[in-house]
Amino acid sequence: MAIIGYARVSTEDQNLTAQLEQLKAAGCEKIFKEKASGVKMDRPQLAAMIDYSREGDTVVICKLDRIARSTKHLLETIEGLERKQVAFNVLNINLDTSTPTGKLMLSMLAAIGQFEREMMLERQKDGIRLAKENGKYLGRKPTAQAQAEKVMEMLGQGKTKAFVADNLKIGVASVYRIARVARG
Repeated sequence: MAIIGYARVSTEDQNLTAQLEQLKAAGCEKIFKEKASGVKMDRPQLAAMIDYSREGDTVVICKLDRIARSTKHLLETIEGLERKQVAFNVLNINLDTSTPTGKLMLSMLAAIGQFEREMMLERQKDGIRLAKENGKYLGRKPTAQAQAEKVMEMLGQGKTKAFVADNLKIGVASVYRIARVARG
């Protein structure tokens, strides 16, 4: 039954020292360290830590955001540890999933995180709707279609579709589409 730590910072110029000290003070015998964005799904040391852990072990982190950036990723990680019968501790909020209270807290935190995300998306949709109503959100400006006249002019001069696309900084597929629509 080992106590395993996981420490992560987002960029190379950030320092792991504070996390390492906290994890050592919590009794971690082995600590996996990583310098990678939390958004990255491919974190070799996180995967190695999960693989290393065995039944009866405890994984310790300093803060929830060190292990996952999204509720979904957090729950997937915790579920993976639970399947291996590995406990999970978060030092800054005194969360311990080896207890019923800790499991309840984790579920509540995950639900709150999901709720916050959905509320943010709802506010974003409302903001876009209001901006559209006020004529301030028009969507992405058309790029290729706005240059249809130039495309047809250059094609009429015998230029290749690749040349036209490169010259007007649009995709070749757009040049073909414009030419097809113009032919009817």
